[in-house]
Amino acid sequence: MTQAEAQAIPADATAHAEGQQHPIRVYLIVWFWLFVLSACSYLVDILQFQGLLRWGLIVMLMLGKAGLIIAIFMHMAWERLALAYAILVPPVLVVIFAIIMAFEADYTLVTRLVFGSG
Repeated sequence: MTQAEAQAIPADATAHAEGQQHPIRVYLIVWFWLFVLSACSYLVDILQFQGLLRWGLIVMLMLGKAGLIIAIFMHMAWERLALAYAILVPPVLVVIFAIIMAFEADYTLVTRLVFGSG
């Protein structure tokens, strides 16, 4: 490769070709936050929260941990936006569809109970 060709290559391309190293500090911070979120999950059980508050807290903490793992350990934070959308949008749509189906199921159950056809 000539010197002119080497200068024409952007710095990002050469760093990507050689392999990108992230500082260990990023991973330690993520491990710390995963530990904190896990401790909070255990506190939900220890403090004996009940009902929707319990399940809402558990789901929020679980989604927080999953988001950290996906962003950092699966390197989604450094991926192109199109790839991130291709991986993250379908599960979000599945969850939205499941919520819509839950509302429909409640409506169907109430209708059957009110009109006595079940």
